[in-house]
Amino acid sequence: MAKRVAVLLSGCGVFDGSEIHEAVLTLLALDSYGAEAVCCAPNIDQRDVINHITGEAMPEKRNVLVEAARIARGKIEDLSKITPAVVDALIMPGGYGAAKNLCSYAVDGERAKVHPEVARVVQEFVKEKKPIGAICIAPVVIAATFRDTKEIIPTLTIGNDPKTALDLSTMGADHIDCTAREIIADHKNKIVTTPAYMLAKGPAELYVGIEKLVKQVLDLCSVD
Repeated sequence: MAKRVAVLLSGCGVFDGSEIHEAVLTLLALDSYGAEAVCCAPNIDQRDVINHITGEAMPEKRNVLVEAARIARGKIEDLSKITPAVVDALIMPGGYGAAKNLCSYAVDGERAKVHPEVARVVQEFVKEKKPIGAICIAPVVIAATFRDTKEIIPTLTIGNDPKTALDLSTMGADHIDCTAREIIADHKNKIVTTPAYMLAKGPAELYVGIEKLVKQVLDLCSVD
């Protein structure tokens, strides 16, 4: 039976939502391996709306779930419906939305707060030993989720950015440097991470790491 993998989106667009290349290549890799992608997002307002030409904030509001539906071609679930009982794994593409909408890392750094619904999902998947993949900046969501616990110490990568790596370590995670073409697999906690556009120069290089992450996540679905 095909594995069902929740793809947690944070909007649509690198500066205020999900990084579109990372999201689409995740969906491509899942489909290539015969897995069913279940796109999902929290039903909340974005922290901000960015003009992707100028990089400036725009005076309007947008909903994360509605914007994420653009990537999902309209087939998307409210994150509140996602549990380890209905899918086999969870993958979070990057983009500033992960650091703005899924958590507050873009504003609060190492003191980031995770949206309660996002924290619930991450905690439930780790507790139930269901695999999680986190791409680009999304590993900060995992680090912040477990910052105040001593039971879970995730091993993660965001590539080799010194400031972000230090923040992850300060939050209690173990950070390992790696390239865009590599992944870091935390087999104990079933968490897989890859730097993606933290380091990748373009879609071809980007896909190498994402494809490896997706394969590892799917492989971990069969490990007790």
